Amino acid sequence: MKLKLLVLFAFVLCSNTNAQTKKWTLKECVEYAVENNIQIKQTALDTLISIEIIRASKGNFLPSVSASASQNYNFGSFIGQTGLRISRDSRGNNFGLNAGVNLFNGFQNINTKKQAELGLESSRFQLDVLKNNIMVFIANNYLNILFNKENLKIAEEQKEITQKQIDQIQELVNSGMRAKVELLDIQAQLAADEANIVNAEIGLESAILSLAQLLQISHIGLDVEDITVEMPTDELIYSTADEVFEKAVTVRPEIKSAELGIKNSELSTEIAKGSFYPSLRVGGGLGTTYQHSQGDKDVRPLIDPNDPNNIIFVPNGFGEQLENNLGYNAGASLSIPIFNGNRTKTSVNRAVVNEKKAAYRLEQEKQTLRSNIETSFTDAKAALNQYLISKASLKAQDAAFINAQQSYELEAINTFEYEQVRTRFVNAQSSLVRAKYNFIFKSKLLEFYFGIPIVSE
Repeated sequence: MKLKLLVLFAFVLCSNTNAQTKKWTLKECVEYAVENNIQIKQTALDTLISIEIIRASKGNFLPSVSASASQNYNFGSFIGQTGLRISRDSRGNNFGLNAGVNLFNGFQNINTKKQAELGLESSRFQLDVLKNNIMVFIANNYLNILFNKENLKIAEEQKEITQKQIDQIQELVNSGMRAKVELLDIQAQLAADEANIVNAEIGLESAILSLAQLLQISHIGLDVEDITVEMPTDELIYSTADEVFEKAVTVRPEIKSAELGIKNSELSTEIAKGSFYPSLRVGGGLGTTYQHSQGDKDVRPLIDPNDPNNIIFVPNGFGEQLENNLGYNAGASLSIPIFNGNRTKTSVNRAVVNEKKAAYRLEQEKQTLRSNIETSFTDAKAALNQYLISKASLKAQDAAFINAQQSYELEAINTFEYEQVRTRFVNAQSSLVRAKYNFIFKSKLLEFYFGIPIVSE
């Protein structure tokens, strides 16, 4: 038993360790979010509703069939099946089956079906819009984690440099070649480096938490794949924002959804106009009855074929009555609208106004898309310039830091001057990392507007 418990404990421990050390790729994050996000699941249900609406619209072309049955009790006199009045309590049944179908109703059924099909397509575009937003948020948070990892790495490297300096200065102080105050200055810098590491770790944990919240999972043990993110190019992929907009307006789901909104409103107008047309319906049915006088047998009188002066009674039970009383009917009805208090005209006018509103919604979506693309293009351009400036600055600060290290070792500069140069070098490193990831995200965003997916298949 103890051995089994040890094996089970080891298995659980290994499982937890593997779960905690799993590193997510960007593709895995996007796929997981798209598959498991609650908002996406809720929106996906709208497509199922749209499918049922289509099914209902197709049902308008089918005939309607109904059956009826009733049980009646009569107290007092009634007219029997022979046409005579009978002064007795009775009970009876009525059975019927009716069917009818609309042959024409101003094309309303046809346009309703088309509108339902547009509704399904529109709900799918709305789902794509939500997925796109989730993917952009995921990519942004994923890159933010990578940025914070590099930032943490820079902070840890600076601490190592400071620790080496402390070791060197300690030996020089012990030998009397350097003043103890310089050692204290370097030790103070070490404390500042440790604080920078803590801040970088907090920034990394915050970025991981943001990604976990988007994925709607626990942030404990969550990590992303460590990859080296290189600059794709030192220039913008697209020459102008118009170039991106012209392609985006043909592929973005929010634009396609707004275009469907115009078609949908046009169909609503046609459906409203259908009430101006006559409607034609045909139908038919069958019915039968059964009557029973309380206290009597089910019989009916007949003239005796052998003796015309004699009346005989033959059985007239439930089955016989249903068969003998069976009747059929068929007919058609034509309804011609003449005046209904201007309700149809008002419905048409409202539908025409909604057409104009749908057209404005499309223009608004296009303007919003253009505005977003122009803003993203400007941001990407500024991010590129910031990257190039940060790159040149780091190159200069790197040379200055190397020179400062050599000067410090030769005692040409003091600790304070050396730390100033190193601080500028560290800031230049952080600025370059921040500018790099900012430009990468802005470039990916422009590509996404252009129709290039966040992650490749």
